[in-house]
Formats: sequence, structure tokens, C-alpha cells
Amino acid sequence: MKALVLEAYNKLVYKDEPKPQFKPNEVLVRVKACGICGSDVHGMDGSTGRRIPPLIMGHEASGIIEEIGSEVDTLSPGDRITFDSTEYQLNDWYTLRGKYNLSDNRKVLGVSPKEYRRHGAFAEYIAVPEHIIYKLPDSVSFEQAAMVEPVAVATHAIGLTSIGIGDTVLVVGTGMVGLFLIQVLKLSNAGTIIAVDLDDQKLELAKKFGADHVFNPKSTNIHDAILPLTHNRGTDIAFEAVGIGSTVNMAIENARKGGAVTLVGNLSPKVDFPLQSVVTREIHVQGSCAIAGEYAQVLEMIGKGLIDVDTLLSAKAPLSEGASWFKRLYDKEPGLNKVILQP
Repeated sequence: MKALVLEAYNKLVYKDEPKPQFKPNEVLVRVKACGICGSDVHGMDGSTGRRIPPLIMGHEASGIIEEIGSEVDTLSPGDRITFDSTEYQLNDWYTLRGKYNLSDNRKVLGVSPKEYRRHGAFAEYIAVPEHIIYKLPDSVSFEQAAMVEPVAVATHAIGLTSIGIGDTVLVVGTGMVGLFLIQVLKLSNAGTIIAVDLDDQKLELAKKFGADHVFNPKSTNIHDAILPLTHNRGTDIAFEAVGIGSTVNMAIENARKGGAVTLVGNLSPKVDFPLQSVVTREIHVQGSCAIAGEYAQVLEMIGKGLIDVDTLLSAKAPLSEGASWFKRLYDKEPGLNKVILQP
């Protein structure tokens, strides 16, 4: 089969690779669409430490079942499907408590930290276990299904966070996950939504998707702008969707006393943490990791038109052109959002 392989940092090669073998509890999927995630772009240069070459990346995908293992009984060849980005064991202690995203044996598709290497979906075929697969509603296209994962990440983070009716919510970072945070927040109890980003084009999208106020730190003092909107207290809730020190601190410093901050971004392995600010103001800080069963909910929301993924789809391109699209994303080409590669 053909695959896009990260052979070395910043070196993606479209080449022949062995067709994956599948276990009795797995299916072989012919990939129809796979989205380039921001984590793939940042992982390509080695900065995250989670994509050690050689590796086939890609975890936002959809396709058609080509073959099924002997133990598979809920799926059939020809089914239109998507699948979770996380592969996990069903008998894991965390999985049995509804937290498979924390499973000790968890593997993310298309990721290779030191602990494991799990090839992903920038390829003609991928083998995945039956229990992480979701059938597509007729109203959801392969391209839309390849964008379920970031919506599910946002939905999981919001589900972890106790949002009171009318709460003021800050979203720091309006990349893909940040924009979906805003869309899902509009379906929640949230009242006023404030978005912050360095990219004015992304802030325009944030307004389109429901943010009530948008600010760019390059031209606005964020703290001074937020205070008058929050009775001089700060926001009730803050979501951080970047994962670097400056944005983590921004989220914490602009939450009110007793407020809550949910950290979703994880670009940097470590950041400076404002400990005294958190302690003396009793800020509740929590992390949100990936997804824990939100795929079916998200597919339903997309199918009903409650979540707009189409606006964020910038391009569909052959997998053979993947290296050039990765470079364009890495170079932060203006106006470029989600790119879907098609094997």
C-alpha cells in the first residue's frame, strides 16, 4: 500500500509500505479521508517528542471496512465508519471506570513516544479494533467524519468542566480545538464567551461560531479588556487550548477567585506555573486528555447540523501531496485551517 511516512524529522516521504495485518478482533479499513492535526504538524519537527521516526502519522480519519477479523460481529465489509484516535484495552482498570483515555495500555494512532509506536492513517489501509469504531450516519460525509476527533476533544473538555448557567467563559487559543470549544460552549450553559488569539483571521472565525468578544494580545491588554466584562472579577471558567507557558498563565490569571481552568493544549512538555496565584485565589485547575466516549455524541451533533465543521475545511488533497501541505501548515500559511488528505 501507499503511505505518507515520517522517515526523519521534517522529512515526509510518500512510499510503499506493507499492508497492515489485522487480528481476530480487528478490521481492515480502506482510508477515505485523514485530517492533518496540529499535533502532527508540531510533531513532525520533533518538538513534542511524541512522533519519533519512522512513523505513519494520522489519527483523524474515516473510511470503509474492507475485511473483518473472525471475532468481529457488529461490523461488515462495506460499512462507512470512523474510529477513535485512541486504542485501549477493554479490561483496563481505568477503562472499566469510564476513563479509557487514561488507560495504562492506551496508544494513540499515529504516535510514537518512547513507550510505543502505533502507525496511523496517512495510508491506504489501517487495522483497528472493533470496539473503537463508529458507524457513520448517512448525513455525515467521510470528510466531516475525519473532523470528529477535534470536536470530541472539545466536547470531552467541556464535559469535565462544571459550567453554571450564564457563566462567563474564556477560550485561550482559537485553533481547531479552540473553535470547536466555542461551538460546543454555545450548546451548553455558558453565557458570555470571550476568545483570545494572536491571529485575527481565527478570531473572526471565533466570532462567527459564537464568541461574544474577541481579543488579540498584540493589540489589547487582555486583563484590562476582560475585567469590565466580568464585574471586575475575571471569568468564571477558562479553557486553554494551546499548551505553552504564556497561554497557560493567561488562562489562570484571567480566571476569577474560585474559578476553574481546564487545560486542553499540550504543545510544551513543561511550563512555568503560577503556583501562588492558583493557591491564594483557590483556582481549580484540571487537565483534559483526549476523548472518553464522545464520538457518538459528536457524530449526532454534526449529522443534525449543530456543529459546523465544513467552514473549517480548507482543502482536500491526494495523500501523495501530503508533504507539501504539511509544510504549508508548518509555515502557518494565512487562512489555512483543516487539510484533509485522501489516499
